Amino acid sequence: MSIAPELEAQILRYYHAEKWRINTIARQLHVHHSTVQRVLTQAGLPRIGVVRRACAIDPYVPFVTQTLERFPTLTASRLFVMVRERGYQGSASQFRHRVALLRPRRRTEAYLRLRTLPAEQAQVDWGHFGHLVIGRARRPLMAFVMVLSYSRQIYLRFFLDARMPSFLAGHAGAFAAMGGVARVILYDNLKSAVLERQMDAIRFHPTLLAFAAHHRFEPRPVAPARGNQKGRVERAIRYVRDAFFAARRFTDLADLNAQAAAWSWGLAADRPCPEEASISVRTAFAQEQPLLLPLPADAFACQERVEVHIGKTAYARFDLNDYTVPHTHVQRTVVVLADTERVRILDGTTELANHPRCYDRGQQIEDPAHIAELIEQKRAGRQHRTTDQLVRAVPPIRDLLVRAAARGHNLGSVTAALQRLRQQCTVAELHEAVLDSLERDVPHPNAVRLALARRREQRGQPLATVVMLPAHVQRRDVIVTPHALDSYDQLTEHRHDDEPA
Repeated sequence: MSIAPELEAQILRYYHAEKWRINTIARQLHVHHSTVQRVLTQAGLPRIGVVRRACAIDPYVPFVTQTLERFPTLTASRLFVMVRERGYQGSASQFRHRVALLRPRRRTEAYLRLRTLPAEQAQVDWGHFGHLVIGRARRPLMAFVMVLSYSRQIYLRFFLDARMPSFLAGHAGAFAAMGGVARVILYDNLKSAVLERQMDAIRFHPTLLAFAAHHRFEPRPVAPARGNQKGRVERAIRYVRDAFFAARRFTDLADLNAQAAAWSWGLAADRPCPEEASISVRTAFAQEQPLLLPLPADAFACQERVEVHIGKTAYARFDLNDYTVPHTHVQRTVVVLADTERVRILDGTTELANHPRCYDRGQQIEDPAHIAELIEQKRAGRQHRTTDQLVRAVPPIRDLLVRAAARGHNLGSVTAALQRLRQQCTVAELHEAVLDSLERDVPHPNAVRLALARRREQRGQPLATVVMLPAHVQRRDVIVTPHALDSYDQLTEHRHDDEPA
């Protein structure tokens, strides 16, 4: 535990100038005596007026020193067992304290300050910025950061994963924003760049190699556990955390990326350039940009490609959600191509569907044309479709239908009645009325209708006229106009006498 420099100075002054004892200093300064002892030991000054007594561990100090020189990371517990086997009778705590003083200190490594030429190098890394909750899904919020080593211009873009398609899309966006490509790009040993590494033998990810060949740059991973070799991007991520993301408010991912772009090319570009403090990052980038490698004429395909098998329902499952396809392609395997905005479903070279990408979980993203074709093709699906729409709008209806089926009610009639109610009231009103009928344990549309009527009456609203009677009962109330009986009198006038009355 570290202490304040002022307290450390007081301890040294009281001990050497005022000749106070260790326990006296500890009591007066309200610290533990071991803290005072540690400060004196680290100062390397002799203890005044103290004659060091012989210690039980002294005969074993040469053995401990030689062992630590050969095995610097050997634990004090293991050393204690070794000296106990050699006759040591002292306590373990005293032994550990002495070992801490005898253990050789790790040599501090010095680093060279490297300067790079303009357009020669860029550095790339991911930064984790917590999670975003989208509906029922909890997605990681990942920041793709690329920084030019000379000008320190930052490109920042947020994604909801760190997979290869997002990795390549981050590169493509950075190249387009900077108007060129650096000749060398440094990476950490992340899986999107390095699949396997044994010493200097490196197996790159083949997709990254194809991307690098397309843009004519050299991917270069740093040595393992050598974060200092890409310190520029490490400091850039820390700068993003402190200067941009802290206390940042945003509505969605698109809003966050718009703010990130404005900050990267605005406030972040106006800071002093670390390579040349007399100019800004914006000025240094203006000098570096013409020297970047030009962009290729054609774009590299960065979409995620997944083969998906369509089951009996016309939906393709991708990234926790279901996307509709034409019903003619059930029980077949199709290809899903997805980027951050769209999800395309292909059968060979034919595009079957093109949907906006959803980052929620368990959602059904539907094309109305696909559903209309299916309903037209199979009329039996019309009733199920109505039930799905009702349950999606008012989830408690699912429980009501289950209870109604258990009591022997006709589910078709129940569903049709609920659908008519749905057209005559709001979703919130129907939701409250269904819950009311479930609480009363009356799973029937009539109970829902009465609950709606009670609530509207309490609010002083006019009651909607809802006909809930079956069709054969409604036909009984049809008004019938009786036929005039005068025509029957005319028949009696022309009757013959021999005809029976």
